[in-house]
Amino acid sequence: MAVPAFLARERIVARPGFNRWLIPPAALAVHLCIGQAYATSVYKTALVAHFDATLTSIGIIFSIAIVMLGLSAALFGTWVDRNGPRAAMFTSAVFWVTGFLVGSLGIASEQLWLVYLGYGVIGGIGLGIGYISPVSTLIKWFPDRPGLATGMAIMGFGGGALIATPLSRQLMAFYDPDYVASGPGANVASGDAVAKLFLTFAIVYLVYMMFGAFIVRVPADGWKPDGFDPSTVKQKALVTTSSVSAANAIKTPQFWLLWIVLFCNVTAGIGILEQAAPMIQDFFRDGGSSAVAATAAAGFVGVLSLFNMAGRFVWSSTSDYIGRKPIYMVYLGVGIVLYLILATLGSSATWIFVITAAVIISFYGGGFATIPAYLRDLFGTYQVGAIHGRLLTAWSAAGVAGPLIVNGVLDMAEGEPGELVAGDYRPALFIMVGLLAIGFVANLLVKPVADKWHEPASAPTPETKEASAVR
Repeated sequence: MAVPAFLARERIVARPGFNRWLIPPAALAVHLCIGQAYATSVYKTALVAHFDATLTSIGIIFSIAIVMLGLSAALFGTWVDRNGPRAAMFTSAVFWVTGFLVGSLGIASEQLWLVYLGYGVIGGIGLGIGYISPVSTLIKWFPDRPGLATGMAIMGFGGGALIATPLSRQLMAFYDPDYVASGPGANVASGDAVAKLFLTFAIVYLVYMMFGAFIVRVPADGWKPDGFDPSTVKQKALVTTSSVSAANAIKTPQFWLLWIVLFCNVTAGIGILEQAAPMIQDFFRDGGSSAVAATAAAGFVGVLSLFNMAGRFVWSSTSDYIGRKPIYMVYLGVGIVLYLILATLGSSATWIFVITAAVIISFYGGGFATIPAYLRDLFGTYQVGAIHGRLLTAWSAAGVAGPLIVNGVLDMAEGEPGELVAGDYRPALFIMVGLLAIGFVANLLVKPVADKWHEPASAPTPETKEASAVR
């Protein structure tokens, strides 16, 4: 699929002297916008009231978006690698913004299916393309620190909710003067306020995402950072200087082992995120202390968002020093211990619950940020964006499995979230322990990719193709 000339890869090859540190802000401009997906809970109750629907039917909107994220990342990954980050970021912005516009129309006209189509399907496509758009470019600009590079960008996706959550509340209060977010007299915003919120987001996100699209650049063929010796990369365990195509990558056991690793890590993280606010209240309903106030529960969600964002940067950067396989042993192995503590001791003290859950979520975020660098180590930079896109189908599967596991367990208990006790959550937490154990074993089995899957040394890359085109 051809792209207009102003979006073409050969138009964005960096000139000598270009500062590579301009690339992370371009990536952040996109990821901070699409990270709004984590803030859907802010207006979920308002949509339930507006459409006179159930929480499940409104929650499906987010699930559709996450499923489409994985599917679009898998389907368009090769296209993103071939046409470059500007075309991908531009396309992501168009889909993401259109999703908000169609969703706003659906809310205003009280047509829930339009919200499914807009935010869920169309916006979800923008999510997938936008999520992978800067990954391979960052890895090429930072071959000396790929974990740091991907952590900087994907940190934005985790941090998007930190901006979108308070901004959403303020905008809904502006559009609906009767809306009270918390405290005495707390209520829900009107559907009209949420519709206008979607329109506002469409305008704001269009500006920021286009800013990222038009400042991004790709390195010239053969470029490397000053003082970087590519031969040192090969000396690290599991790191290759060869290349594997996306088509061949999915034929290797390493790809599917990492698929299992990501699925298990994400499903376990969603087990916390899915019921974060009511969970902390329910855990202390039978713990001998007073129930945590709604404002405190909202503060807990904010803490989780901070750790989700920070984990993406800190843990991914740490992987540059200790290696990708060891860092996943931490995510999964220590995660098992933390889930056991949460299930058995979490209701004994608030600080134990909060710290344990926060570290678990930091591993959840770190797993997302580290996986592109892990793929680069195993498969090279040739089509790492496309390979990453295919691997994100694990996220789609986890986005369905995580809520199903937690909600299925809670459905067997009497009452609704916010009216349960700590014991009602324990079966779900123990299931997460089992999943993390499976992921831990899968990670242990990862080894270097066999030579038979490597591309010939003379295989053209997008950079060599664009250099030929320029000549």
